[in-house]
Amino acid sequence: MENRILEKLVRLPLDELKLAFAASCVEGLARKTGKSYLDVYERMSKVEAIENYILPYYDTLHTESRECVLDDVMEYIENRERSKTC
Repeated sequence: MENRILEKLVRLPLDELKLAFAASCVEGLARKTGKSYLDVYERMSKVEAIENYILPYYDTLHTESRECVLDDVMEYIENRERSKTC
């Protein structure tokens, strides 16, 4: 019986899990900041937050609370924006 239940579980490739996690970060920051998803995504894209922070550090980030992840991602974005203007 237990084997039949386990056989029905969907297993997603790691790349799909990482992309879903990145999408949830965009959604979470949009809600937290009151901005649209598109605005948040564009801001993240400008500093390459998804490619250079969220995806490479997925293993660590996905173990943190949602609030901590969003704070970390926002801090990354703000630091990158400041370093680009200096």
